[in-house]
Amino acid sequence: MATGEPRQAAGEGAGTGQADAHAGTAAGVADSLRALGAEGRAGLRASRDALRALRLLVAADIALARAALIRALVGVALAVIFGGSAWLLLMAALIAALQALGLSWLAALLVTALLSLAVTAVSARAAMRYFEHSSLRATRRQLARLGLGALDELEALLRRDAQEPPDTEATANADGEGDARPNGAPTP
Repeated sequence: MATGEPRQAAGEGAGTGQADAHAGTAAGVADSLRALGAEGRAGLRASRDALRALRLLVAADIALARAALIRALVGVALAVIFGGSAWLLLMAALIAALQALGLSWLAALLVTALLSLAVTAVSARAAMRYFEHSSLRATRRQLARLGLGALDELEALLRRDAQEPPDTEATANADGEGDARPNGAPTP
C-alpha cells in the first residue's frame, strides 16, 4: 500500500494541476471577455462620435444652404426691384436717344430688348449659382461613404419618373392594366 499512497498524492497533484490549468483558462476567458467589452465600449464611443460629427456636418450644410438661399432671394428681389422700376426708365431714355440718333422705333426697341435679355441672363446665372449651394452636397457625400446610398437611388427614380411621359399611366388605366405606376411600384 505504500506504493499506492504516493500514487494518490501524485493523482491529487495532477488534479490540482488540472484545476490550476482550468482556473488559468477561466481567467484567460474572463480577461478576453473584459477586453472584448472594452473594445465594444470603444466602438460605441467611436460610433457616437461619428454620429455627432455627422450631425454637425448636416447642421453646417443646412446653415450654408440657408445662407445661400437667403442670398439668392435677396439677389432675385433686387433684380425684380431694379428690373421693374429703374430699368424701364433707362430703356425709355435709351429708346429716346436711339430715336434721336436716327434709328427707327422698331430698331430702338429691339436694341433695348436685347440689352434687357442680356442683363436677365446674367442675373439668372448668378441666382442659379447660389441655388447650387442648397443641394447639401457634403452631407450626401458623407452618407454615401457610410453606405447610405438610398438617397442616390431615390433621386434616380425621381429623375426617371420625371423623364417618362405623363400619359403612360393614363393609357395603362384605360387598358385596365393600371395596377402599377410607371416605375413598377404598385398604386395605393
